[in-house]
Amino acid sequence: MMRTGLIRQAEYSDFLKSIDSIRRNAVKTVVSRIRTARVPIFKNLPEDTLCKISDVLEECYYQKGDYIIRQGARGDTFFIISKGQVRVTIRQDTQEEKFIRTLGKGDFFGEKALQGDDLRTANIICDSPEGVTCLVIDRDTFNQLISNLDEIRNRYNDEGVSQRKKIYEEFREVKLSDLRVISTLGVGGFGRVELVQLAQDKSRSFALKQMKKAQIVETRQQQHIMSEKEIMSEANSDFIVKLFKTFKDRKYLYMLMESCLGGELWTILRDRGHFDDGTTRFYTACVVEAFDYLHSRNIIYRDLKPENLLLDVSGYVKLVDFGFAKKLQSGRKTWTFCGTPEYVAPEVILNRGHDISADYWSLGVLMFELLTGTPPFTGADPMRTYNIILKGIDAIEFPRNITRNASALIKKLCRDNPTERLGYQRGGISEIQKHKWFDGFYWEGLRNRSLPPPILPKVQSVVDTANFDDYPSDPDGPPPDDLSGWDDDF
Repeated sequence: MMRTGLIRQAEYSDFLKSIDSIRRNAVKTVVSRIRTARVPIFKNLPEDTLCKISDVLEECYYQKGDYIIRQGARGDTFFIISKGQVRVTIRQDTQEEKFIRTLGKGDFFGEKALQGDDLRTANIICDSPEGVTCLVIDRDTFNQLISNLDEIRNRYNDEGVSQRKKIYEEFREVKLSDLRVISTLGVGGFGRVELVQLAQDKSRSFALKQMKKAQIVETRQQQHIMSEKEIMSEANSDFIVKLFKTFKDRKYLYMLMESCLGGELWTILRDRGHFDDGTTRFYTACVVEAFDYLHSRNIIYRDLKPENLLLDVSGYVKLVDFGFAKKLQSGRKTWTFCGTPEYVAPEVILNRGHDISADYWSLGVLMFELLTGTPPFTGADPMRTYNIILKGIDAIEFPRNITRNASALIKKLCRDNPTERLGYQRGGISEIQKHKWFDGFYWEGLRNRSLPPPILPKVQSVVDTANFDDYPSDPDGPPPDDLSGWDDDF
């Protein structure tokens, strides 16, 4: 399925790229004359925009003699012939149709409809005994996808590179033996997260994530772990947990990160039941800022949920756990099935390939869970959950405490068609920030951390773990050694 999807996307993209070099005859008036014209609609579009367009092109089939376009009719659709041929005719004053020319594979028609000139000036008739297949896109879809994506992508110049270098220099000499374990902050599938301090520095603390190498190999997660390390090593955002250094030995991989002693957002949500509109807006905005940073670098996160949002001592939320994050090639998709069942987007379940639009789906799910205490799609087991997801957000009954604007934003984020989701269309993630639900929200104050958080966690010291649950020691004991060498670059 992945190979078929890639072949289809590549084939459609090649059509779009070659359009500028294809010539066609266009009819200008009733008197009409044939002229050859270049059509530069797709000429200067970036690669990822072409890939997006190729994803939304629909295949339409016409039988011999079918009128695909009728002269004088209004239309908003552009066609590319992928199989077969058509004939172009115009109706003269005598009402007779005059043959103009034949178009075949790779030719196109109706391009003016994408630019707003929607009065058809010719007839296009299927002329192949076996029929004609066309790739079709309408004006609204085209306009939603066409935007200056470079403007979004270049908003973050990598001023963080110098800061990352400073971190590297500061921790270059730190060894695993310099760390002292204080207590356990959390337990995960591959190991534990410990609160640690440097033996020679009691003024601050860190989170040390330790992962069992043998278990990583057993579950074939080597590539995910390496990707996590690579992405976090480069990330420099106030809304993403910072990675300071990595270590390894015969049994474990270690990641030394900043500690967020305010605890998991999930713990606070569990204790309070649900959040009000203002509280949800603040935490959602923090996630939007994190996604803006990641998506501008073509990084998909894929594991959004309250458990992966940690509060720092200031009450601001940071994304943690990048085990499912992946850097995508520009305009490309990925097919790995991963994520938490309640947050998985429909295209992941259906194995159609997914990209950053899957993160916008999960953002809508997060909003719903923060406002109600439970995610919108929940079943007795993962398969039932997936079936509920595939029925769509419109099948979900929204509680009365969700405001009209919040409900509208959730539904725009959780559209079944990935290309229709807010954040993925023209204007990018700024369309989420401009939504009515965020009217009056102080985005600049959030970015410079001057905006008061809705909840200020109580943290008595740099080793205070009161905001975390208690965890027993590992009952399984130390794991076996792994010396296969897959982690040489960790």
